[in-house]
Amino acid sequence: MSEPEQIEVVAPNLKRRLSGVTATVVRLIPVQAKMIGITTTGPGLPAGLPHIPLRRAATLPRNRWRVWHARRNTEMALGLIVRRLLRRRYRLLFTSAAQRHHTGFTKWLIRQQDALIATSPKAASYLERPANVILHGVDTEIFHPPADKSSLRASLGLDPDAVIIGCFGRVRAQKGVDLLVNAALELFPDHPEAHLIFTGRVTRDNEDFVNELKGRIDDAGLSDRIRFLGELPWEDVVSHYQALDLFVAPARWEGFGLTPLEAMACAVPVVATRVGAFETLVREGETGSLVPADNQDALTAAIRGWLDNAQAREAAGLAARKHVLANHSIEEEARAIVDVYRALLA
Repeated sequence: MSEPEQIEVVAPNLKRRLSGVTATVVRLIPVQAKMIGITTTGPGLPAGLPHIPLRRAATLPRNRWRVWHARRNTEMALGLIVRRLLRRRYRLLFTSAAQRHHTGFTKWLIRQQDALIATSPKAASYLERPANVILHGVDTEIFHPPADKSSLRASLGLDPDAVIIGCFGRVRAQKGVDLLVNAALELFPDHPEAHLIFTGRVTRDNEDFVNELKGRIDDAGLSDRIRFLGELPWEDVVSHYQALDLFVAPARWEGFGLTPLEAMACAVPVVATRVGAFETLVREGETGSLVPADNQDALTAAIRGWLDNAQAREAAGLAARKHVLANHSIEEEARAIVDVYRALLA
């Protein structure tokens, strides 16, 4: 997309390292590009996306209105600078996933926006302004059940006959990783078929936290069944979702939390805490279980229930895939956001 007249929407990304926000941009833009003239700008994005340099985004011709779709405070601030100081014709749009009270500066930035999107009803309640509630979706052509789970597991170095539990994302206390390790240490002696894998980056400030957990796992003699695989390439993360029997999202707090949807799209039932959008995504007893946040006993009991009933796991997995296809496809998310773009441009 090199011609300025083709650009109707600019989606900035002002963070180099991969984050949930960046991942949202990466997965949505290719779908939205089929619906509207959209381009990204900023660092840290893969080469395949439509992209223009920040300097060019800030100096596009004033011959038409465009949408500046921010997802971070820095991006809202830059949009204001481009519109007010450089006098570019941008309608300002902000998407918020935060489920907490905003700071004074963030509230001021939010008041300057022409429209708002919230990724859940709870996130919308903190904006203090009307917002379009648009839940995240997943690409069900990428996230799908495997043709042969046993062969897939063998290729990944996983036990084909195990009941494999997964927890994916950054490894830190906020994600409740310690609660899941505690549950495994209690349950695994009586469930010799059960294995647990974590994927995700361990930042320097969380190394002591993870090392302490690994020490407890070693002391229990379970280091071959509870494993931290580290940060994996994206395609390998998808393959590990497909290899699971149960996914657990034990976060203590969360903005939205996409991992349960990605697991359910692969026909994997989910145990999740009642934080972020998890209550909206997981149907109790049908596609998984919901438990209170930071409640060790409830989390352990829910996992035990799914470990003890293979038939229920299989049925919930099929229901989970069906639920995602019906309610959380990325095409529906992209289309709903594009409707907001068109309303701003009308």
